[in-house]
Amino acid sequence: MHTVAVLALDGVIAFDLATPVEVFGRTRLPDGRAAYRVKVCAPDGDVDAGAFTLRAPWDLRALDTADTIILPGLADPTAPLPSGVLEALRRAAGSGTRIASICVGAFTLAATGLLDGRRATTHWAAADLLAARHPLVDVDPAVLYVDNGQFLTSAGAAAGLDLCLHMIRSDHGSAVAADAARLSVMPLEREGGQAQFIVHDRPPSAELSSLDPLLRWMHENSREDLTLDELARRAGMSARTLNRRFREQTGTTPLQWLHRIRIHQAQYLLETTSHSVDRIAVQVGFGSPTAFRERFKRVVGTSPHSYRAAFRGSSATA
Repeated sequence: MHTVAVLALDGVIAFDLATPVEVFGRTRLPDGRAAYRVKVCAPDGDVDAGAFTLRAPWDLRALDTADTIILPGLADPTAPLPSGVLEALRRAAGSGTRIASICVGAFTLAATGLLDGRRATTHWAAADLLAARHPLVDVDPAVLYVDNGQFLTSAGAAAGLDLCLHMIRSDHGSAVAADAARLSVMPLEREGGQAQFIVHDRPPSAELSSLDPLLRWMHENSREDLTLDELARRAGMSARTLNRRFREQTGTTPLQWLHRIRIHQAQYLLETTSHSVDRIAVQVGFGSPTAFRERFKRVVGTSPHSYRAAFRGSSATA
């Protein structure tokens, strides 16, 4: 069974700690077996989490046998780390262990030097500080998470959920990840390259939810031949206003959002059916297989055929 070790240090952010414990701990395989064994570990037994104190059942030796290590954020991400933590993380990385950070947990991961020369993200409010303290890290504040293969980082709060679901999907495929998402009451539609929701001039609260009905309708009708003008009419606003609202609330455009919905549906079909790529292109709403292949590679980074081969291979291994 895949073991996930969650590292709890003094000052740990409770939300960041609870997210991987709950998401991985509740994930089940199709036959009902637990997909992960979760271990909370700390250098010493007791951990000061601010509003409460917790006792971790495992010490740093749990990192040596983990398949994945999760680094939650700390209230003071620049605080000195306890003795032995950096050495344990570097040792685990040397053995091929996957290491992921949530929110400002990226500071802990960056302190090991393992992110040097790599792209990473963190909470948008801490991105400048991370870049200043670790100039060799390519900090991207505008994404939900970054997957470098062995090392992964995520933005603040809910982006930790996105990252956990992304790892579950990579490990066990869309069906298992979809079940985990439903338990967390989270969608699988948010893309890793989607801009973080950074509020500069906060719009009225009514505006924050004004797109919700349209987003649900787009998801339900994504296979139809939808145009920007039709979406604008559905939302009761001009195309220009719709574009502006979309960028403010999602960081992307209506049509790009629609394409991402279709690509996620295509990923699920590629993983779970033997339908041809051309058939899947039509099923998810693309006008031509060529357009589908181009868009799929742009969003996912590989071709539909390669994606299917990789996920079926990993699913068979799992």
